[in-house]
Amino acid sequence: MPFLKIDAEKLSQSVVQQIELLILRGILRPGERLPSERELSERMGVSRPSLREAVADLQARGLLSSRPNAGIFVAEVLGSAFSPALVGLFSAHEEAVFDYLDFRRDMEGLAAERAARLGSDTDLAVIAAIFAKMEAAHTKRDPSDEAELDANFHMAIIEASHNVVMLHMMRSMYDLLRQGVFYNRQVMFKNRLTRDHLLDQHRAINTAIQARDPAAAREAVTTHLGFVEAAMADQIKANRNEAIARQRLQHEQSK
Repeated sequence: MPFLKIDAEKLSQSVVQQIELLILRGILRPGERLPSERELSERMGVSRPSLREAVADLQARGLLSSRPNAGIFVAEVLGSAFSPALVGLFSAHEEAVFDYLDFRRDMEGLAAERAARLGSDTDLAVIAAIFAKMEAAHTKRDPSDEAELDANFHMAIIEASHNVVMLHMMRSMYDLLRQGVFYNRQVMFKNRLTRDHLLDQHRAINTAIQARDPAAAREAVTTHLGFVEAAMADQIKANRNEAIARQRLQHEQSK
């Protein structure tokens, strides 16, 4: 875990500041469990009373939460930028799908551009490692691992852009995507040809970022999400056509 020794006079406040920054930078993630009190106090070089004071402060401000007999966790609320009512609206109206994809195209294009320009060598190594896992998962018949890695790949690019506001907003957006609020990603990955296209597009994004070519990285993201948008439009149209065809069949069978 990424904790450092504390040297400041006000130990509890220094602990607070360090944990705040780890949460802000997305290193500690919503729902992640902190080490035990003993382990954490040793890692940070502070007494348990100072650590308890810091944890109580962070809990009071909603950044940490405790679970009986389980420990201290980063608060889940940090990953929920949208109210349940708004999430319900997103789910109920298909136009939200295309607005969501437009938003992603703008934000992720910028993130890829920034990652290629500002990402450290370690940031780029993380992106490359996830893409390598995507290539390995692509050989499997079950697309679920590849679909999950798809989200991880995009989030790694956003993390490499080093903009904490974008990081938390997009993490919330991806939480909704994983929940199937906008569309079911698994459907896209079930088609083998579509899976091949998606992998090629992710390869182009990775190649541009690794080459530190901001313009090419942004263009590759734009191309990828344009493909996703077209595929979603085709799927929605196909679903409507199927619904009409079923009505015709029911009518014919009732004669």
